[in-house]
Amino acid sequence: MEAPAETLADDVVTLRRWKPEQLETLATVAGDSAGHLGAWMIWAVNGYGHREAADFLEHTAKNWAEGKTYDFAIFAGGEVVGGTGMITHPDRIEIGYWLSRHHTGRGLVTRAAKLLADEAFRLGAPEVEIRHDENNVASGAVPARLGFTVTGDEVAEPPLAPACAGVNRIWRLKRP
Repeated sequence: MEAPAETLADDVVTLRRWKPEQLETLATVAGDSAGHLGAWMIWAVNGYGHREAADFLEHTAKNWAEGKTYDFAIFAGGEVVGGTGMITHPDRIEIGYWLSRHHTGRGLVTRAAKLLADEAFRLGAPEVEIRHDENNVASGAVPARLGFTVTGDEVAEPPLAPACAGVNRIWRLKRP
């Protein structure tokens, strides 16, 4: 599969591939929201700072080059408000996302997920998948709004973030 475009946008959000020069921004945005994010995402449980941001940016550049994952900063109103990405699988693309604590409840992640789903289908993916812990109702609202269908649940692999039930809900959307 070819790599996605490095910038995707609608009239509200813009997704741009994470770049090394965004280290300070990533550390600040994710760090400020680590308490909010750490409830659901194991990578934020113990806080998030420059070391974690540097490791992520190095890891995502390597994975982009290898075609494994494609991670983007979510911009709204000219500022970074979160992150999203595509994980490649042989038979599908999986989408993940997070938002800063200051930008939830505005439909920004729904718009970002739609942009990524559209791009995944443009690239030839037969289906797109979103997984979230069953307790994370807000995360589950995203695929529901986009017309995804629940296809099942699975036991999550430890370690788990504190608010997680340990059961991932799996949603899929087939290519139109």
